[in-house]
Amino acid sequence: MKTIGHFVDSKPAAGTSGRHGTVYDPATGAEAARVAFAGPAEVDRAVAAAAEAFREWRTTSLARRTALLFRYRELLHAEREELAALITAEHGKVRADALGEIARGLEVVELACAVPEKLKGALSTQVSTGVDVASVRQPLGVVACVTPFNFPAMVPLWMFPLALACGNTVVLKPSEKVPSAALRLAELAARAGFPAGALNVVNGDRETVERLTAHRDVAAVSFVGSTPVARALHRAATSHGKRVQALGGAKNHMLVLPDADLDVAADSAVSAAYGSAGERCMAVSVVVAVGEDTADALVAAIAERARALRIGPGDDPASEMGPLITAEHRDRVASYVGGARAQGAEVVVDGTGLVVEGHEKGFFLGVSLLDRVTPAMDAYRDEIFGPVLCVVRAADYEEALALINASPWGNGAAIFTRDGGTARRFQLEVAAGMVGVNVPIPVPVASHSFGGWKDSLFGDLHVYGEDGIRFYTRGKVVTTRWPRPAESAVNLGFPSGA
Repeated sequence: MKTIGHFVDSKPAAGTSGRHGTVYDPATGAEAARVAFAGPAEVDRAVAAAAEAFREWRTTSLARRTALLFRYRELLHAEREELAALITAEHGKVRADALGEIARGLEVVELACAVPEKLKGALSTQVSTGVDVASVRQPLGVVACVTPFNFPAMVPLWMFPLALACGNTVVLKPSEKVPSAALRLAELAARAGFPAGALNVVNGDRETVERLTAHRDVAAVSFVGSTPVARALHRAATSHGKRVQALGGAKNHMLVLPDADLDVAADSAVSAAYGSAGERCMAVSVVVAVGEDTADALVAAIAERARALRIGPGDDPASEMGPLITAEHRDRVASYVGGARAQGAEVVVDGTGLVVEGHEKGFFLGVSLLDRVTPAMDAYRDEIFGPVLCVVRAADYEEALALINASPWGNGAAIFTRDGGTARRFQLEVAAGMVGVNVPIPVPVASHSFGGWKDSLFGDLHVYGEDGIRFYTRGKVVTTRWPRPAESAVNLGFPSGA
């Protein structure tokens, strides 16, 4: 069986720790490859390569960095079909979805190409007699990026291009379930001309991540994953003096008011809940319908659309939704449907019995729709991360808003209405970091920043956009004076700026 290794110092590196994991083809359930897990010595080699590269890369001109990023952007665009195929093979998502995540990743690469504008400092002259003050931003050093399985290319591209653009070097640890796309991204960076050691990839598990977060030569850690892991990583890395942004889980709500276009709302709910088999941190997992008539009509419309979805292998052009990432995850997601029924919810659409002909051993699960869900039910309280959509009924806007704001997560929230005044209230009152108005998945464009509130983010700065630039740099203020000898004298008073 093929063994997938690492990419260190701009060349492939075989695993030497003796530890491995299994990479599956989710559409068939077959073992596709083994992936080597990096031990302490291998992590140390990758960090050492990055640290050595940083010595020169930090002084590389912005013009040179930009030229390499433009070249990298062109290579990614040219190789997008191959990258999408790797994503489909290991994650299972359909081709259009895989191409979509590459496109969103390219947006951040394009933002990184504008790094000279983003790294402009500030200068104040004559703040005191003959004194000037300048503010500059400088790179941190070696940055560790730890990314999840659900976006094998997009989330890494949300991180390392900006880190490199700001003058840092990177050690990327992708999910061990989907390692090949990250390795391909690193190979393309080497082909684009980034210096050896600027972007390294180590595959592994918890032990690998713990070594990275504790390493004395790693200055910062950027992470996307579940809330429990994000919380633990944030605590561990900050205890070692690292700068950390750790994005956690979500339970994204979509509020539908009686005046909304229910066909648009139903289309949006189905797309946002079941796209990528619900394995998105910005997936809509709860629809809050205001009023019984609104809820009845909306549930009927969603159910009709859900039953018509075509589920199959991601490389089949007819498939609209592919399998889940593992058999264990599929079974866990399916358990919430039966559990919700036992706790009093109405199972309007039950996808747990789906079998895809010719792919009976694949990790497939049909879509499910649960109505009359309450906040006390497990299906509401937990992040399911699969194709299960809950509908909660509320009497009015105030009750719905209170329900949404009581959630421990605050990643994204959306409202569907024709009333601009109510939409404006929602934007200001909802406790979420990303808000959509008639937009079900409000993932910001690259020039803004991605990140949630509450248990959806640990750390102060969001991913990409202006927050990304701030995260991957630190500020320095330089005060300058060029006195003539005759102007020099001893003065023990505190500088007053005169």
